[in-house]
Amino acid sequence: MKGVRGERLSSQFREEISRVIATQLRNRYPELSAIISITEVDVAPDLKSAKVYSSIYDTDEEKKKRSFEILAENAGFIRHELSKVLHIRTVPELRFIVDGSMEYGMKIDSILSKLEKSGEDD
Repeated sequence: MKGVRGERLSSQFREEISRVIATQLRNRYPELSAIISITEVDVAPDLKSAKVYSSIYDTDEEKKKRSFEILAENAGFIRHELSKVLHIRTVPELRFIVDGSMEYGMKIDSILSKLEKSGEDD
């Protein structure tokens, strides 16, 4: 969703989804990974759906996968909680997507630092 209203709604959704995950969802599922970050929310212009991009940080891949599954399974619960705090007619259907950009960035940083170290050794 483009425009000022779209940006405002996306930002509001991102903040509220993060809050619901950090409080209510973590209380229901203590096995959630330590760090779950909502990086972006892309709301459709008709407010029927929203793509929620999330980054999950954990050293254990199984816990990371399970945490994403919990998010995806509880999309309806999160949507219901959003309806309580957001004052809009329609709360969009949430679809969670793994955002791998942070891991990709860290990988690139690590490669660059290795290149710098090997360049200093020459």
